[in-house]
Amino acid sequence: MLYEDLLNLKKRGKAIRIAMSGAGWMGIGFATQVKYIPGMRIVVVVDPDTSKARQVLASSGALPCDIVETDKRGVAEDEIRKGNCVITSDYTLAAGLEQVDVITDVTPSPLRGAEMALAGIQGGKDVVLVNVEADVTVGRALKKIASERGVIYSVSSGDEPGCLMELWDFVNSLGYEPIVIGKGKNNPLQTDANPDTVSEAAKLSGKEPYQVASYVDGTKTMFEMACAANATGCLPMKRGMIGPQADLSTVSEVFALEEDGGITTAPGSVDFVQGPSMAGGVFITVKVNDERICQDLDYLKVGRGPYYTFFRPYHLWFLEAPLSLAKAKLWGKPTLVPLDEPVTEVIAVAKKSLEPGEVLDDFGGYTFYGLMERAEEAKKLGALPAGLCPGSRVARAIGKGEIIKWGDVELDESSTIVRLRRMQEKIGHCSI
Repeated sequence: MLYEDLLNLKKRGKAIRIAMSGAGWMGIGFATQVKYIPGMRIVVVVDPDTSKARQVLASSGALPCDIVETDKRGVAEDEIRKGNCVITSDYTLAAGLEQVDVITDVTPSPLRGAEMALAGIQGGKDVVLVNVEADVTVGRALKKIASERGVIYSVSSGDEPGCLMELWDFVNSLGYEPIVIGKGKNNPLQTDANPDTVSEAAKLSGKEPYQVASYVDGTKTMFEMACAANATGCLPMKRGMIGPQADLSTVSEVFALEEDGGITTAPGSVDFVQGPSMAGGVFITVKVNDERICQDLDYLKVGRGPYYTFFRPYHLWFLEAPLSLAKAKLWGKPTLVPLDEPVTEVIAVAKKSLEPGEVLDDFGGYTFYGLMERAEEAKKLGALPAGLCPGSRVARAIGKGEIIKWGDVELDESSTIVRLRRMQEKIGHCSI
């Protein structure tokens, strides 16, 4: 059992030593949770703002006198060996430290996640990302490079994709046929949401307005479900998915196959539902054709066959994520890894009319939102992956509601995320 293995580490005076990037709301939550898990310890925090990195370590229980700021490998090794923690703005530092066992990124930034992951993999470290945006954008490239280096690349559990993978393993191991995998969206979908329209809600929840707007405009949901789809092969039934209203009493009927009165066009689909009763949870609707098994599932109050929905009513996001880091280090087991070929993409759509010279802002901002599309269709359209949008400069006028294409923007070709994505576009060539 994982708990026993972690407890044994603690009893032996040892710990899984974590290097993490990200000092925002997610990072502080992750660090605070690690403080309560036996046999785990955060030893390095990376962030451009090292004062925020210091706050993360304080959340994990470190005293001010135990925190050392340095970009020097030798100093960092010595301080961690003495039981201290290191803060740095250098994304490559942790990858070269013997005193680091596993690396993670706890941000929603594809660029930050790619930089931390690539450095870790090249340094021979296992990497487990709490960053589905980076995985959807360049996960296949990171997976291939990790395989070449003999280390683990994985997305963590806690966010919906990782939780869905655990449920996916469960239903498939029982031999049930997955019809639809998905999540319950926490709020109604409004693709024109921006930091101004959600400012009050963000203030009440103690979150950044951009972050909240990325939930409401659907961008976060699109990334989450694309991450799960690219690990399972499940496909959206249309661009952006359907997102019907449903609750536990109706979801199995809603997602039945069309020939049985539902909306699902083919087994192995991915979608989300709207409505408060399933918000925050993940589900898989299956079809069971064996009459005896149906009788048993009916008796056990799973539903009324032949369609049944297995529902996990919560996801603990960064609070649960440390367990994936532990499984990777102790058991050599990844939680979620993308397939060799993508099935979906999150494409960018203009939120407003864009003029040449404008710079695209971040997820949940004023300039674009993300929509899930089948990978083959996204390629035909020349659609720009949404993960490459932040910081890109508009090269031609784009109308509101138009799909943003590769040729519509100027990308920073020197950035890690663009270099990885360019290599990922080349079939069978993802070395760096």
